[in-house]
Amino acid sequence: MAGLLSLERREDVAVVTLQRPEKRNALSIDLRVELTDAFRALGDDPDVGAVVLTGAPPAFCSGMDTSEFGGDRAHKERLVETSIGSFRAVANCARPVVAAVNGAAVAGGFALALLSDLRLASETASFGFPELPRGIPPSYAAARAALPAPLAAELTLTGRLLDADGALRMGIVGAVHPDDELMPRAIELAGRIASGPRQAIGETKRRILLDRDRTIGHLFEEEERLLRDALLGEDPDTAA
Repeated sequence: MAGLLSLERREDVAVVTLQRPEKRNALSIDLRVELTDAFRALGDDPDVGAVVLTGAPPAFCSGMDTSEFGGDRAHKERLVETSIGSFRAVANCARPVVAAVNGAAVAGGFALALLSDLRLASETASFGFPELPRGIPPSYAAARAALPAPLAAELTLTGRLLDADGALRMGIVGAVHPDDELMPRAIELAGRIASGPRQAIGETKRRILLDRDRTIGHLFEEEERLLRDALLGEDPDTAA
């Protein structure tokens, strides 16, 4: 796959890499489209047992590409729909997703990591919601997808940034590895998952998604509604 995202196969593990290193892998509209298409296709591919999501060094993902904000109505609608579509695609992927966080995972990048099923970090990784001081509410829904409510509240209310060791202590990541060992370890972990009984793994992932939808699905719906309202100036439920 050419473009802003690369897709490699390591036997039955798919490795998805965000490829905008000059922008710290900020999520442009085009990258969000590619991310959506890739995760939807991987979720439907019977030959894929697990997915590793990472970013081209030096970052995992710095969040949304704010240089694309603004524009006319059609552009704003595309901002909204590609944003919602890409995060949904990662969050709802039918295959287990391992985030290999190899640098900064902040704002929407932190949300992507939290929406993955498992997270590993390099020693240079960092995490947090720095958009809060700019008046942008972080995704509490994404935080609750992976974290207990008190920790999700702390991180979204304070905008505190964590280094890799801090993320490990708080249970945000399962392990921290030297930079050059992160991808081999992430692929190894994904490979162990993919080598398990495919039907049982698929059913387990289905239950993970079912639990998330039943417990915090309303939070995602509310955040999507507010995003539409903020960028389009209307509530889609009441718009003519």
